[in-house]
Amino acid sequence: MKLILDTRPLRSSAPFRRVLAGGVLSTVGGQLAVVAVLQQTWELTSSPVAVGAIGLAQAVPMVVFGMVGGVLADAVDRRRLVLGTTLGQMVVAGLLAAQAFAGLDSLAVLLGLVALQSACGAIGAPARRTFAARLLPADQVGAGLALFNLGFQASMLVGPAIAGLVAARWGVGSCYAVDTLTFIAALYGVVRLPALPPDGAGTRPGLAAVVAGWRFIAGRPVLAGAFLTDLIATVLAMPIALFPVVNSERFGGDPQTLGLFLSAIAVGGIVAGLGSGAVTRSGRLGLVMLAAAGLWGVALAGFGMAPNPWLALGCLAVAGAADTISVISRGALVQLVTPDAYRGRVTAVEDVVGMAGPYLGNFRAGLVAGATTAGVAAVTGGLMCVVGIAAVAAWTPALRRSGMSAKPLSGHQTS
Repeated sequence: MKLILDTRPLRSSAPFRRVLAGGVLSTVGGQLAVVAVLQQTWELTSSPVAVGAIGLAQAVPMVVFGMVGGVLADAVDRRRLVLGTTLGQMVVAGLLAAQAFAGLDSLAVLLGLVALQSACGAIGAPARRTFAARLLPADQVGAGLALFNLGFQASMLVGPAIAGLVAARWGVGSCYAVDTLTFIAALYGVVRLPALPPDGAGTRPGLAAVVAGWRFIAGRPVLAGAFLTDLIATVLAMPIALFPVVNSERFGGDPQTLGLFLSAIAVGGIVAGLGSGAVTRSGRLGLVMLAAAGLWGVALAGFGMAPNPWLALGCLAVAGAADTISVISRGALVQLVTPDAYRGRVTAVEDVVGMAGPYLGNFRAGLVAGATTAGVAAVTGGLMCVVGIAAVAAWTPALRRSGMSAKPLSGHQTS
């Protein structure tokens, strides 16, 4: 039974349940927007480099504003910070819908709005990612993160499939409109939370606070190794920018097929999430994370070499399962070794790596595919990922040994 998903957080914390439900519904809308941006960019340009530029438009604001959000999360009430930034994301989603319905056909406007929404998300993300550690007991934090991840994977399964149907029937503007409405659920999940000031509040926003956060990470090889593992996996092997190219070359460019690529990753993620009990109770979280990141690279190299669409979808499902295991184990490990006074800034670094890494990886994939082929971009990226993960494992013994014996958490609230 320990292999099965741990659902204790759903029973122990009503605020956690509301945040989870609102986040899942909003993420479904976000997946509709992801497919819409990919499809609209491809229709405007027919260029894999332009599709890859979506990643750059998202990554730059994530890096620039992510650390700002981390410092703010350690200085102000985290609930209010998330409410404000979520409202900003909702407004930008409405503007994306407006530009699509108006038929502006401007790549610059599209990428500018994508960058603005990414900036809003980057400022609020560090505070949002601390919610599980504040709302749950220490021994349930890993399970809470697994539930968040399972909800995300379920959204990836449902959202892209719906997006393909909606975009094919009513156009990409309708996808953006649905995304706008689903932010209401996210706002509801947060507005009823109790006040969530950081423990030992007193961090003063500024460069000194940012430097202190980086010093904290640099002094802990487990944190540094965990973030480097994620960066290697995402920058070198992220395949999303290749999907429209592969879809166009092999399957006639049908938007519904494009949605299936994303859904295949979600299928693997859901299966892994349902069996995540073994991960959340593991005594070797670092080793689990490293092995999962290596499998991610192998699976995506297989996707690049797959001779038929069914094998390609199978490889993406394996990649999705590996990604879920890696995300859960890394998230639990990071939370366990980080005191609340630093949690916003450390989480900001995790978020910058976890979000900007894939965007930069998509940009890399688009450039390589433009210079060679989509298959070459996938295979070389996957193999380089495996080599990089092996190097981190060899050079960071503390990460291999790390697990549930890490420092316990404090400050959980359930009211």
